[in-house]
Amino acid sequence: SKIHPLRSHSGAAQGGIAAAINNVRPVAGTGPRGPLEEIPDGEPTVDSSELHVFDTIKGSDWLGDQDAIEILVSDAIDIVYEYEHMGCVFSRTPDGRIAQRRFGGHSVPRACFAADWTGHMLLQTIHEQALRYGVHFYSEWYVLDLIIEDNICRGVVAMDVLTGGIHTLRAKAVMFGTGGYGRAFKISTNAHANTGDGVAMAYNAGAPLMDMEFVQFHPTGLYRLGILMTEACRGEGGYLTNSQGERFMERYAPEKMELAPRDLVTRSEQIEIDEGRGIGPDGQGINLDMTHLGREKIEGRLPQVQEIAHNFMGIDIVEHPVPIQPAAHYSMGGIPTDAHGQVIADAEGNPVVGFYAAGECACVSVHGANRLGTNSLLEASVFGRRSGYAIAKFIKGGAELHPLPGDPGNQSSQRIDRLMDDSVSGKQESLAEIRNEMKAMMTDNCGIFRDADRLQVALNNVKELQERFKNARVMDKSRRFNTDVQSALETENLLTFSEVIIASALVRTESRGAHSRVDYPERDDENWLKHTIAHKNGGELPVISYKDVNINWEKYPPQERKY
Repeated sequence: SKIHPLRSHSGAAQGGIAAAINNVRPVAGTGPRGPLEEIPDGEPTVDSSELHVFDTIKGSDWLGDQDAIEILVSDAIDIVYEYEHMGCVFSRTPDGRIAQRRFGGHSVPRACFAADWTGHMLLQTIHEQALRYGVHFYSEWYVLDLIIEDNICRGVVAMDVLTGGIHTLRAKAVMFGTGGYGRAFKISTNAHANTGDGVAMAYNAGAPLMDMEFVQFHPTGLYRLGILMTEACRGEGGYLTNSQGERFMERYAPEKMELAPRDLVTRSEQIEIDEGRGIGPDGQGINLDMTHLGREKIEGRLPQVQEIAHNFMGIDIVEHPVPIQPAAHYSMGGIPTDAHGQVIADAEGNPVVGFYAAGECACVSVHGANRLGTNSLLEASVFGRRSGYAIAKFIKGGAELHPLPGDPGNQSSQRIDRLMDDSVSGKQESLAEIRNEMKAMMTDNCGIFRDADRLQVALNNVKELQERFKNARVMDKSRRFNTDVQSALETENLLTFSEVIIASALVRTESRGAHSRVDYPERDDENWLKHTIAHKNGGELPVISYKDVNINWEKYPPQERKY
């Protein structure tokens, strides 16, 4: 693990995990945003698996694979109760059941939560179970390369960050749970460790990447900092207001208001900002107002948010609105897999033998063009568990320990030696400058709104930065705990997959979900109801192919997406 397991970014998932367990409902006669109450035993329920499936499909803008979504939802209730039986400390209703709240894009209160620490609680719970069963963690071992030859995964090469030692780890099966890549952008809710290392390694090793153009920007990152202010702020009744004090979401999603899907809320915020109704010295912010919720509710349901706003902005959210702005948050795309976590090598579904992935680094695809909040903890849990079962079956079925091609560890060592060698042909480049320029370029040209001209500029810039990286060197020449080397390797990974994001966004000439092209503002099902598959092509642009979306045309045919 690149960092200690308990520092994994799942711990920052605040709002909840989705499951149709039907513990609460809106109080009759109070409307879709009124107070909630427990559902008494024997009375009609408000939620169902079918409704959760439909909400997820609609949220995905019909790019989610519907067979995978049905698996996600069918496993959801069992997953939540399994966490409860493991000892996860969920928030409770007055009668002792798991509490639920509203969340964006969901038709009913479906988010099972532990205050605003849900991901943290789930992570603690599952880590306890791993220790109970004797799982050995190599903490702060940074994987450098994935070893694939003849479409068979044979292991990984990793660096022990403490000593700088390079180790080759042979394996019958490798599973990636390496997370997302929000750090490719200037303002992000993601931890600094979220640099898309697993996605880049898989791509470099010959595995494809799918739907990389779909990057979700969260509507409520803390102004200028990007720290996540959970969607639960709005699920509990918070408002978004502009510089004129308007709840502007009424113009964009009159039914769902602040609880429309994230892509829609983010675009609405950006339009308000671009049209001069933003807040802050630079006009780039929006107000998140929870003052009407009251101290008791905020301290009981949103204690982490209250602490973050106080520590980083000096604001008491009980008394004052807190400034927020859109921030890169989640990657819908990633390493393509089937419903068992098996990585696929092409659009035909041929497997990369022995290679599995789950969570944000993977693309099943259940989120399609846009993820609904609380479906991410659910996806990581459901498909992480299914991957574990599949790997156990694969190993018990007689999986081989395949021989290694050459000396993979030596190749990784040479990469690090090059970064430490000050002899360069031409100007020596600054890693920090390359990284900062890349983030600004991605934010400005491949962000919330895109067009062909800006995307082409971004593509030209990323190729230029890749060339400049060849002359970049680290200042720290030591081996032990060399964070300078680690940062350099992360920068190389960021440059690698950012090219795929841009190239995939450039070819998709439509607007769907989080991919919004101002030069192609409409969704185009006739030409673009398909997944984008990108393969590495040496030093050239990626080779793009396509994979059909799995659709149940009788139950869930594509329709206009309105909220």
